[in-house]
Amino acid sequence: MDIILASGSPRRFELLKQIGLEFKVITSEADENYDKDRSPADIVMELSLRKAEAVFTDNLPHKDTVVIGSDTIVVHKGSILGKPADRDEAFNMLTELSGDVHQVYTGVTLYYFKDNRIFIESFADKADVHFRKLSEKEIKKYIDSGEPMDKAGAYGIQGKGAILVEKIEGDFYTIVGLPVVRVYESLEKNGVID
Repeated sequence: MDIILASGSPRRFELLKQIGLEFKVITSEADENYDKDRSPADIVMELSLRKAEAVFTDNLPHKDTVVIGSDTIVVHKGSILGKPADRDEAFNMLTELSGDVHQVYTGVTLYYFKDNRIFIESFADKADVHFRKLSEKEIKKYIDSGEPMDKAGAYGIQGKGAILVEKIEGDFYTIVGLPVVRVYESLEKNGVID
């Protein structure tokens, strides 16, 4: 069965490689706008579905295939923190998260074409992330590394951002961007992997 990752995220790519899957990457051009009044779990599930569906429809499979779409957002006190537009926004986000707890939501959609039928599995997972109290100097030094600029919430837990995090409650891989155990279980249940 073909496995397609509908994401250009190097982190998601590495996670699927890490668990031994062979797959190809086709990035999605799906619309990523969303209704801010919806719950964070609904938002990430909707966006992951859009991404998986867009790649599936643009590359209609002729043999058994699963397309994996995923989306991750960072939420602090009810506000969604996207990727920072510039250094100032990154500084403000990290200052806001400093010494507090926030949530990371990742939604995943597995869009299956198997035995000439289409079926879809979607889920959202949440983890709580506790940041330690950060000094202005630490925040600026982290921003100087360049790491925060392409990441929701202005940090990457799997990189230098690990030193910002005091503890987590939930799945580490949800924070990185793909809850691999739940993905693996879906693939196993549906006969993609033995």
